[in-house]
Amino acid sequence: MDSSTVAFATVPTRLGDVLAAVTADGVAATHFRDGGRVRARISARLGMPAADDPDRTAAVREELAAYFRGELKEFRAPVDWRLMSPLQRQVLGTLHATVPYGEVVTYGELAARSGTGVPARAIGSIMGGNAIPIIVPCHRVVASNGLGGFSGGDGVESKRWLLTLEGHLPPTLDWDL
Repeated sequence: MDSSTVAFATVPTRLGDVLAAVTADGVAATHFRDGGRVRARISARLGMPAADDPDRTAAVREELAAYFRGELKEFRAPVDWRLMSPLQRQVLGTLHATVPYGEVVTYGELAARSGTGVPARAIGSIMGGNAIPIIVPCHRVVASNGLGGFSGGDGVESKRWLLTLEGHLPPTLDWDL
């Protein structure tokens, strides 16, 4: 495995073709849409050329597919945090480690839990900058009075769908999970 490249995998889901970018250290990015510009932007941010390496991406591809089928509750693929600032890593790392499948935390609770001193309103910006949505589950962070925002996929509707998949929200009549 070439440690100076990034390999990409795509998983077709109800929310679109989810893209995963995997370095030698782990999953560095996910995106709700696949495409040449998205891949080029991720490669440029990582400073790594893309490589065709299905062996490197096989585990995360299968985990994402199993998650979207409702069969996986905990991702085991290693996370490569290199696209995160130290503050983002502390907040998102706390989220990743302490908010399991099917549970949610409010922006304020995550702010307190992370020990960063970041105000609750700034947590939303950190969630919006999450390079690894789904695996680092920013969709599990909600407002104290509702779902709050979401910048991935189709916005709040994608967040609602993910929280329904995880059983936190009841299914609506027009959704197939």
